[in-house]
Amino acid sequence: MFAAEHEAAEFTRILKEVTERDNETVLAWCLLSNHYHLAVRSGEITLDRPMRSLQQRVTRGVNARQRVWGPLWQGRFKVKIVDSQRYLDSLLAYIHLNPVAAGIVDDPADYMWSGHLDLLGKRRNPIVDVDEVLRVFGRNRRSARAAYVRRIKGAVEEEWIGEEPGRLPWWRLGRPPKAELEDPEDALRKRREKEQMGPEWRPEVDVDTFVSKVSELLGLDEQDLRSSSRAVEVVEGREILMTLGVERYRLRVKELAKSVRKSPDGMSQALARGVKRRAQDAEFRNRLRDLDHAVADGDRNRC
Repeated sequence: MFAAEHEAAEFTRILKEVTERDNETVLAWCLLSNHYHLAVRSGEITLDRPMRSLQQRVTRGVNARQRVWGPLWQGRFKVKIVDSQRYLDSLLAYIHLNPVAAGIVDDPADYMWSGHLDLLGKRRNPIVDVDEVLRVFGRNRRSARAAYVRRIKGAVEEEWIGEEPGRLPWWRLGRPPKAELEDPEDALRKRREKEQMGPEWRPEVDVDTFVSKVSELLGLDEQDLRSSSRAVEVVEGREILMTLGVERYRLRVKELAKSVRKSPDGMSQALARGVKRRAQDAEFRNRLRDLDHAVADGDRNRC
């Protein structure tokens, strides 16, 4: 299906958009005719959100263009946590050598739809975080890129290069936790919660209490958020309210919009702006983090 160039191009456009939106660091990627592989380092947003957005948006686009209806993907995406540098190196090679293993090309540099060209510096707007990956292989871009290419060439001869992911020797190393076998998304979420003090410390909060608390912390009156004011601090306040509420406290856009007496469409736009700023503006991102802790601490102190 992705053998059609326009479909592959649309997939990669959406992939870049959702990973940037959710602050996911892409380390490797490859798209083939009927499946894809990704290696990513998640940010504060768990992996299930960008992957769900990717697959849903790609499905809608393909169905609309081909005038068909129904699921595009065979099932949920499969996830493996990689916490060893040795196996990360192998994973990067495995993903970028997929077209070679499939017999499509002899040289991965001849295949357009993978992150290998990103790392070679042959793509103007790479999906891969090139500096982040090359840092693994050397101290400067030139030596690191040469080391990466050597790793790719050496991996071609590995017996596992053409195996399915679940049969890879470094994938199967050790017995995975039961939770990972049953629900890989949940396994990743639980791991991140332990590492970053995630939703375990975020109490459940009703939407009106959330709006009141955020308004107070921002130094705004709730009526400011409900007003028609376009003052900078009020507009930004709505963006913060929506981004924090939807992403961290799992509140619904319609609920938040109703609480501040705004249209869902208008508040969806505020959310979109907030998400974009979070991905691009470190100061805004830090402010969200600080407010997140303040909301949670304040609510817990009342319990």
